[in-house]
Amino acid sequence: MKTIFKRGKVFMASWQLQDAKARFSELVDATVKKGPQIVTRRGIETVVLVPIEEWNRLQAAARPNLKELLLGPGPRFENLIPERGKLRRRPVVEFE
Repeated sequence: MKTIFKRGKVFMASWQLQDAKARFSELVDATVKKGPQIVTRRGIETVVLVPIEEWNRLQAAARPNLKELLLGPGPRFENLIPERGKLRRRPVVEFE
């Protein structure tokens, strides 16, 4: 673990990729105890490791429920009927 970054009000530690690979157990323990951990590759922030509880919370917050979908401003009936193929159709047969 090297540097501490302040993201909003959350402090996240930063790990270089080679350190994260070499000390993965320690990285996981730090994530569980202290919260999200950033992994950098060549000095560029690449990934964030987060505890599963936080991941589940973020996933639930990102998905709208049915009520929000139906009452939301976005299009609700887009692509309801799929486009027909451009195949040739048989001629209509006339019965007498």
